[in-house]
Amino acid sequence: MRDLTEAQVAAGHSVGIVCDSTTGGDYEERLFDGMKGSLVLGIHRTPMQRHVGPGDLAAAWRTYKIIKELRPDVLHGHGAKGGAYARLFGSLLRVSRSRVARLYSPHGGSLHYDETTVTGKLFFALERSMTRFTDCLLFVSDYERRTYRRKVGEPPIPNRLVYNGLRAAEFEPVTTAQDAADLLYIGMMRDLKGPDIFIDALASAGTEMGRALNAVMVGDGDDLPRYHAQVERLGLKSNVRFLPPMPARQAFALAELVVVPSRAEAMPYIVLESLAAGRPMIATAVGGIPEIFGETSPALIRPDPAQLADKIGLALKDLDAYRKAMPQTDELKARFGADVMAAEIEKAYFAAQSK
Repeated sequence: MRDLTEAQVAAGHSVGIVCDSTTGGDYEERLFDGMKGSLVLGIHRTPMQRHVGPGDLAAAWRTYKIIKELRPDVLHGHGAKGGAYARLFGSLLRVSRSRVARLYSPHGGSLHYDETTVTGKLFFALERSMTRFTDCLLFVSDYERRTYRRKVGEPPIPNRLVYNGLRAAEFEPVTTAQDAADLLYIGMMRDLKGPDIFIDALASAGTEMGRALNAVMVGDGDDLPRYHAQVERLGLKSNVRFLPPMPARQAFALAELVVVPSRAEAMPYIVLESLAAGRPMIATAVGGIPEIFGETSPALIRPDPAQLADKIGLALKDLDAYRKAMPQTDELKARFGADVMAAEIEKAYFAAQSK
C-alpha cells in the first residue's frame, strides 16, 4: 500500500488511505506518520472488525461518512471488508455525483474459505452478487485469480493480474552483520505464517547438523507467547532471539538465511523484499510464492518441519552455492518493480472510470 501510494503521488495524483485502526502497532504507526505529509486526501483510521458482526453497521457508517467527505474519483478496496466498503459506498456515491470507479483486490484471507462448507458457500455467493457493483478486479497473483475462478466463478467484469512491486532502493543488496544468526523468520506471529514450523525445523536441523543453530524471529501477534513456550520446551531459549517488528531490510542483516514457512499466502511482500535485497531464502510453495521463484525452484518446500529442516541443512552447508538458485535481480525488477505495478494499476483506474 505504501509503495503504491508513493508511486501514485509521484505521478501527480491526490491520494488518501482509509483503513482499520485496531490492528498494527508502534511500527505501523511510524509508517503512517511518515506518509501523512504527502497524502493530499489524508490518512483516516477507524475501527473495522475483520469478521462479520454487530459492530459492522457502526463501522460501515463511520467509513461511509469519511469517504463521502473525501469525494474520490477512484475507490480501491483490499480484502473482503475493504472490497465490500469500496464497492457499496462507491455505488452509493454514484447516486448523488459523477462516476466513482470501484475496484477490488481479493486477498488470501477471504479466499481461504472452503467452498464446500455452509460459510464458504454463503461468502462466495455474496462475492458473486457483489460483481454488479464492481468495475474491475485486480489480482496480485495468478494463484488468487485461479482460486477466485474456482470458488466464486469466472468474473463477468474486467479483471487484471498486477503483481506487487518494490521501489528501486529495495533492490540494493543488504550486507550480513558480522554476528549474524543462521536463520531469520520475519512476519506475523500466527500459525498461518508458520512460526511453529520454523521452530520445530530449527531444532531438527540443529540435531542433524551436529551443532546448535541460532535464529532471530522478528514480529508480533496474539500467538507470540505460544512460540516463546515452544522455544523453551525444545530447549532453544539460548538459541532464539525474539525481536519486535522492524523494517525488513534492517532485519535481513541479522541472519544468513531467510525462511518463510507459511501455510497459506497470496503474494507475500517479504519474499519479494528478501530476494530483492540479495538474501538467500527458503519458502513454502503456497499461494503465489512459486510465481516469484518458478515452480521448479529448489528453494521451495511444503509447509512441513521435516522438509524445512532438510532444506536448512542443505542450504547452510554451502550458502554460496545455494544463493545461485535464487532468481536474478534484473528479472525481479522487470516483473516486480513498483513502477511497473503503479503503471498497470493506473491503467486499470482510468479504464474503470471510462466505462
